[in-house]
Amino acid sequence: MPGMVNYTDRLTRLMCDIVARVPALSFINMAEVLVFARYGRIGSEGAFATCHCLNLPTTEPGYFFWRDRASGQMTRRSEWFVTKSPVVMVDGQVKKYLISFTLPRFCDQSLSRSRKEKFYRRTTDDWIAKLDTVIHELYHIDPGSNGIRRIDRVDGTCEASYHGGDFFARVAVMVQQYLDSAPSPEIYEFLRHDFATFESRDGGIVGRAFRPFPSYPQRFMERLEIQPACDPAVAGVPIDPWRHRVSRVLYTDDDVHLRHFMRDTSRAVSQRPRRTRLPRHAGSRQNVSVSVGLQHSADAHETFGPVGRGQMLDAHDAAGTGRVDERVGTKDDADV
Repeated sequence: MPGMVNYTDRLTRLMCDIVARVPALSFINMAEVLVFARYGRIGSEGAFATCHCLNLPTTEPGYFFWRDRASGQMTRRSEWFVTKSPVVMVDGQVKKYLISFTLPRFCDQSLSRSRKEKFYRRTTDDWIAKLDTVIHELYHIDPGSNGIRRIDRVDGTCEASYHGGDFFARVAVMVQQYLDSAPSPEIYEFLRHDFATFESRDGGIVGRAFRPFPSYPQRFMERLEIQPACDPAVAGVPIDPWRHRVSRVLYTDDDVHLRHFMRDTSRAVSQRPRRTRLPRHAGSRQNVSVSVGLQHSADAHETFGPVGRGQMLDAHDAAGTGRVDERVGTKDDADV
């Protein structure tokens, strides 16, 4: 909209400058990264940004199963399925990663009482917290495009958490490297301002988002047409039929639009373009969040993740998330 600041465009421009100046991030091709906005109310709990991976391969087949808490016997299971990544083709380029920023919450981020504060004790500029977050999310991108970057230990093993070891310290070093490279202040100047300034000076902020808002591309489950045979020990276990839901497998320019992000809500501001008929898939619901160790109280049964190999999903796992083949819950992932 005229006069308003396009925040996601500013962030994309900043990221392009960062990867050109910071050696550890120079492998990133920003044409394969899409920056978009999600709504986040100022002062509310939750992450300021999240790195989402789209280049994970299809998982090995697995199934959910439930067992009796008292006897430990399996009482039922789901049909076999695999988990897949959707294809995002925007601006003529297939995207490997998405980075989302919660607006307008991100605009009012500060160093005070944050985990990163101790690395910036010599500065009083709170806007550095926002620059730290931008570089933080870029650092989650794996150099080998193998999902979310894992942090190596000295002994060659990986940290259990995506933020383990000296992750935050490494990010702080890259922040200083970027500032020491003398970038044009025009590129990062917008980080100096809070949301109130944008409202009073520019009329507000807009950003690119996916439709239908607030959904966005995520991993989805697909039932196997040919169901593998199970171990004879569980051959007689009742099988819950797959509940078919419509999942998107392809996102294009028709699926993104511009939104005006306000203090208490957001609304679309761009006209809806003519929609291209896209392939749809009968699988799970579009918005899938992953939770580890959830239990159902009904029937005194325990719910367990499917049999299969786990893979990384999103960088932030504050709610215990991070594996695409664990028990799938219905909790919205806005706080991830």
